[in-house]
Amino acid sequence: MDSSDIQRRLRLGLFVQPLGHHVSGWRLTDNAGSPTDIDWLITLAKKAEAGTFDLFFVGDALATSMYRLPSTMARLEPLTLLSALAVHTRRIGLAATASTTFSDPFTLARSLSSLDHISRGRAAWNVVTSFSNDVARNFSRDDMPDHAQRYGRAREFLDVASKLWNGWEEGAVQPDADSGRYFVDEKIKAVNHRGEHFQVQGPLNITRSPQGKPVIIAAGSSTDGQKLAAETAEVIFTASATLEEGQEFYRVQKQQIRVAGRDPANVVIMPGVMPIIGRTREEARALWKQLNTLVDLENGINQLSLRFGIDLSGYPLDEPVPDVPLGEGNQSRVRLMLDMAKRDNLTLGDLAAIAAGSRGHRVIIGTAEDIADDFQLWLNHNAADGFNIMPAIMPEQLDLFIELVIPELRRRGLFHQDYAYSTLRENLGLPRI
Repeated sequence: MDSSDIQRRLRLGLFVQPLGHHVSGWRLTDNAGSPTDIDWLITLAKKAEAGTFDLFFVGDALATSMYRLPSTMARLEPLTLLSALAVHTRRIGLAATASTTFSDPFTLARSLSSLDHISRGRAAWNVVTSFSNDVARNFSRDDMPDHAQRYGRAREFLDVASKLWNGWEEGAVQPDADSGRYFVDEKIKAVNHRGEHFQVQGPLNITRSPQGKPVIIAAGSSTDGQKLAAETAEVIFTASATLEEGQEFYRVQKQQIRVAGRDPANVVIMPGVMPIIGRTREEARALWKQLNTLVDLENGINQLSLRFGIDLSGYPLDEPVPDVPLGEGNQSRVRLMLDMAKRDNLTLGDLAAIAAGSRGHRVIIGTAEDIADDFQLWLNHNAADGFNIMPAIMPEQLDLFIELVIPELRRRGLFHQDYAYSTLRENLGLPRI
């Protein structure tokens, strides 16, 4: 398989929620494992690798009050989890979420480089800035830094991490028993960074990792988020509700990448999507209806209140969604939800059910052929390079995706038959650093 073949195919990530992404999903399975059960998570990782997903992606939140969902109230720390999964898998990429607002560049760069070594070149970092005051209060602050400050820190954080990873050049380790020299000192360089947020001497106390550096993922779709992604990211996660929205985001983001002096072909855009899969359309629709009848609207209102930055509990559920100014929180997801409510004439109760159920991402309901038709449409019309798959129910919907959807994608030549390379960077068609 040459690089052009990789560029033409879909990339697929599994966005992991051990109890399923739909808020009601855990209520419709007899096979759910605990979100802190390593055996259960190993099982899910092995399933994803058997399905040849490119990525096993682990999100994170640094406060239990952010969503009040079982999988987010209690979870394993991503880098710790993925280090364990690395020894039970061989080919699938392992992506961890970590915040630049509440981490340290040296420590995080070292941890991610360690994961890249342990996995033999399969590590990725989903860069986030965090947005909740509840998170800030877990880190000795009363509230969050403002949006611009968070992104300024993130940009410098990534710069420092990159310098640290590049501080060890190829060939820095050359054991010579005769001379007694193990390292080539001139290939190991200090960073000596002094900036607005960080002062870091370096170098890292770990050798250059198999990929040179982990694959960098960005998930922000705000103006600052898109600019940072254009300058630094190799994979971009996003949420787009319609083909037209997906095309617009794709066009604008690829143009910004070009303006930043980078090759847009070397950045992969992967919207999140929740497929509701049935062996028939009727079966899929019935499952979606059943999931939504079990939605706790209070939970949905709490999620919207957190996202919007105002208390919505006093607003009538059967009236239109109130006008909400974009604040310092998760701006991109708020705009997406407000646009969806206006476009589809949703009441506040309708939007709360969607927020609780799909967490603001696009839902596709149908058979494997319907899912494949949709993916092919988005790929062929420049709305996506792949998708981050969010199974509503675990393991049933993941199993159906692997059993039914992936073979259909392969039949159409849209997805690989097997992993072609050993590192994540190569399997995504990204250049070696």
